[in-house]
Parts: sequence; C-alpha cells; structure tokens
Amino acid sequence: MSMQVSSYDLIHEDRQKGIFRVNRQALTSDDVLALERERIFKRCWLYLGHASEVRKPGDFVTRKVMRRPIIFNRDKHGELRAFYNTCPHRGAQVCRERAGSAKSFQCAYHGWTFDNDGGLRGVPGRESYPKDFNANGMYDLPEVQRMESYCDFVFVNFDAGAESLEDYLGGAKDYLQLIALQSKVGMEVISGTQEYHARANWKLLLENSADGYHALTTHATYFDYLKERDGKAAVENNKGKSVFNKPFGQVIDLGNGHTVSESDGAIPWGRPIARFRPGMGEAAREAIEEVRRQLVDRLGEERARIVAEKDFNMLVFPNLAVLNIMAVTVRTFYPLAPDKMDVRAWALGPQDEAATLRDLRMRNFVEFLGPAGFATPDDVEMLELCQEGYQCQPGADWNDLSRGMLTEHEHAAKQDEMQMRNFWRRWRQMLASDDRVSFKIAS
Repeated sequence: MSMQVSSYDLIHEDRQKGIFRVNRQALTSDDVLALERERIFKRCWLYLGHASEVRKPGDFVTRKVMRRPIIFNRDKHGELRAFYNTCPHRGAQVCRERAGSAKSFQCAYHGWTFDNDGGLRGVPGRESYPKDFNANGMYDLPEVQRMESYCDFVFVNFDAGAESLEDYLGGAKDYLQLIALQSKVGMEVISGTQEYHARANWKLLLENSADGYHALTTHATYFDYLKERDGKAAVENNKGKSVFNKPFGQVIDLGNGHTVSESDGAIPWGRPIARFRPGMGEAAREAIEEVRRQLVDRLGEERARIVAEKDFNMLVFPNLAVLNIMAVTVRTFYPLAPDKMDVRAWALGPQDEAATLRDLRMRNFVEFLGPAGFATPDDVEMLELCQEGYQCQPGADWNDLSRGMLTEHEHAAKQDEMQMRNFWRRWRQMLASDDRVSFKIAS
C-alpha cells in the first residue's frame, strides 16, 4: 500500500512547541532520491576540486560528481576547465587515469583525440567524413554547463541558468576566505584522498558532520586515548568536567541552506596553524610561533587571531562539509541509492607549511577523520545502524531534530541541531520549488 505526499508532509515543524521532525521515508524512498537528483543535484553548485590539484597547464584529475565522470584540468593556456569525460563519438571515457599531465586526450575506442582545451584534434579516417565536419565544434569535448571558483574552491553546476557561485555561497564566502588566508602563498590539497562507501542515506553524513551532540558517546574511545596521550587537560577542565560540555560557540545561518558552527579556540587539540596544544610536542612550538608572527605581520593582530583561532564546521548545501578544526578537511558525499553513499575527503594545508606542522596536520587528518581512524568508523557504524532502524516503518516513522529549537535565532549559541534543521528547510523548499510534486511512500 502507498500514499501520495509532498515534500512538505515529510517534515513536521512546530516552532511554538519547539518540535522539528523528519519522516524517515525521506531517507529510504527511491522516489525521494529521484526528486533530489532532479531538483537539488541538477540545480545546485557542487564541489569539484581545489585549484591546487591542477597547478600547471596540462595537469588534470578525473572524478565523478553525482555519477557524472568529469575531467578537471588546466588547459594549455593555464585556464581551469571542466569537461564531461565522454567521447562525443560513441561515449567512451577519453581519460582513464585518475591524475596526471597531458597535452591531449585520446579515446581508446576509436582513437579520436582532443586537445586539453577540449578541441577535436584528430579523427582516424578523416577523409571519410564531410569537409566541414566539426566546423561548429559539435564534436569537441563537451564542457560542464557551469564552472566557477571562489578562493580556489572550484564548483560545477549542471544548470546553465543557475545563479552565480558567489551569490549561491552567500555567507559561506567569509569562511572560505578564512581558510585561504592561512597561507600567504596559497593553500593546497595534500596528496591522497580518503574514499569509502557507507550503507546509509547521504543526508545522514551531512547531519553527522555538524553534530556535536554525539561526540562524547560515539567517540568515547578517542577521548580516552587523548587523555592517555596528552593528559587530562586535553579533554577535561580544572573541575574534571569534559571540555565538550561547554558551548561550542555559535551557529550561524549563512543563507541558501548553508550553516556554520564556530568557536574561538574551544577545541582542545586545535589545528597546527598558530596555537600550541598538548600532544603537539615541543618541536612544533617554535614553528607555530613563527606562523603566528607571519600572520600578524600580514593581517594585523585581530585578523591574525581570527584566522588562527576560529574553529568551525561549515555545511555548504547540499553535500559539502568544510571542517576547520583538527585539520582543514573538505568532504563530499553523493547518493548511490537511498541506503548507500559514496564519500570523498581531502586535507588542505598551507603550501609553505613547515614539515613539523604538516606532520601534525596529517596525523590529525588520518588519526581522527580517516576511514581507519578513531572517529570515521564509529560514525559510519552509527549511520548504518540508523539506516537499519529505518526498516521499522511503518510504525516508527520520525527522526527528531528539536534540540535547541525553542531558543533558535540568528547567531544562536550552541543550537546543536539548528545546522540540520537549516539544511532540511532548504531541502524541503527545493524539492517543492516548482510545485508541490507528490510521490509515493510506504504506509
């Protein structure tokens, strides 16, 4: 049996009573996922990569964005490009390497060759085609409809009529700038990608990426490890209480479904940029002090303090998390099915970072956030347990995201689930952006 509902029926929000619930069909329905692909992923700006991944003319990386294979490269003129990785002849991928440098790309099927600016260079048996073949560029490599960048973060959009990236990012631009300012010579993606799948709906990882509520229970093993390694000061205040019981700071609505939770130095282990923390080792102290001096010289005392000390987790709608806490982590997650997602994560660091600090950065990135680290396996396990629990429908039909709702307001302090509510409100709006389209859910 099924019933017809709209996206508005999948969210129950009562601001007066402080209740916010999401129907679990939003996390299990094939029809919901089909609508997400059409109305969210085909219309929103999606993260493609960082400009540092393709530094020189000819450099390229290949990756998938919402199941679409894409070549992200610099052409022979040094311009950033994004091509669909498919030959206009019969459709085979023209680049099978994950990264490298190339003046041209050749399709392995019939040998058609393309310049790294996308132009068709060579066709075997050219004499068999009309003289004006490709006169209008019909057989050049197809470019993604839109590609724009901000602070070296490069995005694509499959909607040619979409608003500009800067308009879309809204308040998120300020936080991308804070990352870019960490280095005078620029930030870079550090070699290596974290790649894994999870048997859970993609939106669960978005929630998890900004959820401070689960840390003490889900990651208890990690905090025990920190206490053993760095002493009680790493996880407890002078009264013996967990430092994570204090407010993280504030949660800010950045517009268009983007949200950030931020704090000035609340995280006890911190990023290896300009403040010393237990566990970093004395060898890092001098390097950290030098970074701080350089920031002050370049930005002034107050701006340097903000760049060095402001920790934040930012969600860029729909599926980008930028975590500026232990290391600068960029994470994307795409649906493969209602109950399966593909996850990719990269570490960013200053191009001129001292070896001691780079080692600390990567230790944090791998130790806590890596697929075999302390946190990520715990998180994946919890998300998969949630997805298993959703088999209890009908009968157990709703997720609750009400924490802090009665005191929610702009720049609210420690509204632990405001980030998620902000996402879901934008999600609801986009799925019903043209009309209240109905789809089937189990009943």
